[in-house]
Amino acid sequence: MEWMSYVSYFFGGAFLTNAIPHFVSGTMGRPFQSPFAKPPGEGLSSSTVNVLWGFFNAAVGYVLVFRVGAFDVRSTSHVLGVGLGAIVMGIMLARSFGRFHGGNSPGAS
Repeated sequence: MEWMSYVSYFFGGAFLTNAIPHFVSGTMGRPFQSPFAKPPGEGLSSSTVNVLWGFFNAAVGYVLVFRVGAFDVRSTSHVLGVGLGAIVMGIMLARSFGRFHGGNSPGAS
């Protein structure tokens, strides 16, 4: 079932994108929002928690992209699947984290 591979690539791109802000903030020694904070997704987690959460997201993304199906970096449709997951997650993260870090938020002018 090739369509299942595309679903996997989409979510793999989303997980890989979510790994970036957590891992980078953590390695910079900065606290950042995570699902483990109180309240979840709004409170700040330690830099160590964010490094671990970022690494976990990267590992899941790797498995979903490179261990499910037969991902081919030269296949436009495969790369588009990952890219769509990445851009959708990127926009969601920008809107979500923008509320806390002075970025654009929904309804802001």
